[in-house]
Amino acid sequence: MAKALYGHVGAAPDRRLLDEVTRLRARVQALEFEITRLRADNDRLAAAAAEADDLLRLAEPALT
Repeated sequence: MAKALYGHVGAAPDRRLLDEVTRLRARVQALEFEITRLRADNDRLAAAAAEADDLLRLAEPALT
């Protein structure tokens, strides 16, 4: 059993596996970039919505 495990661990990595890992790392990086972009857009929109809300709020009552 030890020889079987040693042979499995000592074997050269499968090229398909390395290609898949490379592809998945690139996909993760692209998704992390997309998350950063979406968070920035969300922050910008939230700030614009807060500013618009402040403009719509009346400083004093309309009827006194």
